[in-house]
Amino acid sequence: MVVGLAVLWPGGAPPHERTGVGFDRQTQQATVTKVVEVSCKDVNASGETPTGDTSTAEGSSAQQQANGTCKRATIRVDTGKDKGRTFTEIVQPDQSRQLHEGEKVVVAYEPSAPRDLQYSVTDVNRRLPMMVLAGIFALAVVVVGRLRGVMALVSLAISFLVLNFFILPAILQGSNPLVVAVIGASAIMLVALYLCHGLSARTSVAVLGTLISLLLIGILGSLFIDWAALTGNTDDNTGLIHGLYPSIDMSGLLLAGIIIGSLGVLDDVTVTQTSAVWELHEANPAMGWRELYRAGIRIGRDHIASVVNTLVLAYAGAALPLLLLFSIAQSSIGTVANSELVAEEIVRTLVGSIGLVASVPVTTALAALMVSADRPGGEQAAPSGATVAAPTRGGRGRRRKR
Repeated sequence: MVVGLAVLWPGGAPPHERTGVGFDRQTQQATVTKVVEVSCKDVNASGETPTGDTSTAEGSSAQQQANGTCKRATIRVDTGKDKGRTFTEIVQPDQSRQLHEGEKVVVAYEPSAPRDLQYSVTDVNRRLPMMVLAGIFALAVVVVGRLRGVMALVSLAISFLVLNFFILPAILQGSNPLVVAVIGASAIMLVALYLCHGLSARTSVAVLGTLISLLLIGILGSLFIDWAALTGNTDDNTGLIHGLYPSIDMSGLLLAGIIIGSLGVLDDVTVTQTSAVWELHEANPAMGWRELYRAGIRIGRDHIASVVNTLVLAYAGAALPLLLLFSIAQSSIGTVANSELVAEEIVRTLVGSIGLVASVPVTTALAALMVSADRPGGEQAAPSGATVAAPTRGGRGRRRKR
């Protein structure tokens, strides 16, 4: 893993000329300083063209728009070389985003456009509520988790650093997305598990179980993405990426997303199973590895049922608008499942779920073998009628029949 990081470490994302499309635009922070109501008829007569989000519901009356009340917003640019410059924007009454005085917004800048049209509002500035929410999350983690919570936040920060400074730039640089994802995910996993749970045999078993499961996910994902002819280029964002960097393997990018997306849940499963086996061993050190495995797998079955359901619902929730569109179109289940947009989510969900299910027996078996190897006598059963001392608090043993 260390060698892979050293070999594939990028020098930064390769530069490109901005297209001015989607996220590939120059943006600045701005403030709405004034909003006045004007007649839409007067606006249309004066030739002013609304900018920004002008989408309207299909079937809305053009006459109602013409006779309605529009808004003329004055926006002040707060950052960049044009700081302090103002421009106006017309907001139609049926636009989904209405501007309000004092509101913080994000504006796009297009230097090649006429001066009056160089700036336009593209979004609302949500930094403050997002930062407050992140602060509440961090506080809750620290209050409940204490030192473990602090370590979890540190590992989360390191995960974002690996993602932003290694995985994303390396893929943009043209490295194989699968190789980059496996190396990056392994680095994230090692840091997160050892930082949160300490350097111990128990953590090492969880790491090994996670690596084996990630390997299985990678193999299955590669096989079924190729077999189902998934291109990974299914929406405007992936289309823009492919247009800017044609050398990127989009199907490989899809597979990399599956691996990284499965990692977080895999960590949860492997750590839980390992801890369960260790606790079973502490409760009854006389148990052999087969007994430990059978007891641990019973716990794992409950874990599998809840985790798989969680993963499926998470992907379904992310794709809910898309599923709603298919429902509106009254498409059959076969038609919906066969479309590439939905097929990607199905493959992503099922491949990740198979890896999760496989991680339970794999990790349980590894943990059972590890803890039973430390037990004197290995798998040898105690003679019939013999007594063994089960450790209790304070170091004294309690005699019991076997």
